[in-house]
Amino acid sequence: MAEKALKTSQFSWEGTNRQGAKIKGELSGLNPALVKAQLRKQGINPIKVRKKSASLFSAGKPIKPMDIALFTRQMATMMKAGVPLLQAFEIIGEGFENPNMRKLVDDLKQEVAAGNSFATALRKQPKYFDDLYCNLVDSGEQAGALETLLDRVATYKEKTEAMKAKIKKAMTYPIAVIVVAVIVTSVLLIKVVPAFKEVFEGFGAELPAFTQMVVTMSEGLQRWWFVFVAVLFGAAWALKEANQRSEKFRNWKDRTLLKAPIIGDILYKSAIARYARTLATTFAAGVPLVDSLDSVAGAVGNVVFRNAVLKVKQDVSSGSQLNFAMRTTAVFPTMAIQMTAIGEESGALDVMLDKVATFYEDEVDNKVDNLATLMEPMIMAVLGVLVGGLIIAMYLPLFQLGNVVGGK
Repeated sequence: MAEKALKTSQFSWEGTNRQGAKIKGELSGLNPALVKAQLRKQGINPIKVRKKSASLFSAGKPIKPMDIALFTRQMATMMKAGVPLLQAFEIIGEGFENPNMRKLVDDLKQEVAAGNSFATALRKQPKYFDDLYCNLVDSGEQAGALETLLDRVATYKEKTEAMKAKIKKAMTYPIAVIVVAVIVTSVLLIKVVPAFKEVFEGFGAELPAFTQMVVTMSEGLQRWWFVFVAVLFGAAWALKEANQRSEKFRNWKDRTLLKAPIIGDILYKSAIARYARTLATTFAAGVPLVDSLDSVAGAVGNVVFRNAVLKVKQDVSSGSQLNFAMRTTAVFPTMAIQMTAIGEESGALDVMLDKVATFYEDEVDNKVDNLATLMEPMIMAVLGVLVGGLIIAMYLPLFQLGNVVGGK
């Protein structure tokens, strides 16, 4: 019989380092004795080791991008305050309620304590820190300006996550209208129409075509509701799988969404904002322009802009100016191109790109706010048409009956 795999647990510990200073942290192990042995190998004299009890509500809580943004901002603040890197990890790690985030910070701390650079430690966590993040931190360490680069990375993460939240909000409104419309229509067809149908059957007269159509829809929905539900969930699953597995589908989706009314303009401006924000951040960090464009291509979040950025990179590599390369793609707006040209001529490209990013981020904010204002009457209009149409369909036979009785 195969031996069961040994299960490790998380332990919190307190001890002293070689200099006699009190330190504490967390470590995973099979039992307290092995944890103490592991600490001694690291030059730590353990004083107290105790097993951590798992939290019922937070044990499986995933690490979100905003957690990484918060971690980055806190690290930047600690570095600016002159707090040593390892101590900053300890302070920040203890501040997170999410045990997964605490473990991530502790893992980074252990890597740095073992002699690795901060950027190297980050690269061992690719799930949470992408190449752009790691490269910027690496540039900061090499230039001796880690606190400055962390501050820029923190600002970049906060801006990009805020932008993603805005886009998510904008996409939620149309979906909300569709969901509400489907629910209201289904309730009316399943609950209300059958009650009227019983009344109609007592008339013994032929129903109007519109009413008959609604009754037929009601009967079909009551009889085959599980098929409709299965098709709905099947379609959602198929779209999700296609989005994950098919590059052609993702390309088609990105191009189609950019052409969509209202939403397309928001997505377009958000892509411009991400392009400018990412390029401004990397260029200000001292990353060469061609290398910066590589990072930008992966950050814009849309295949149309990714292809455009790759073409810009190719042209810039051949000696073209950035603003001219942007113009030849026929993707970037005139304002962004002109601001880029001014930045190149004045030697303040990162400043101008930052202004472009801020401008389009504000544009997206305004568009999303306006969309929220527009969607309220739109929802009422859609529901009014659906409910009103069904009510008219139900009362048409009654009107006809009234006319017949009145005619007699």
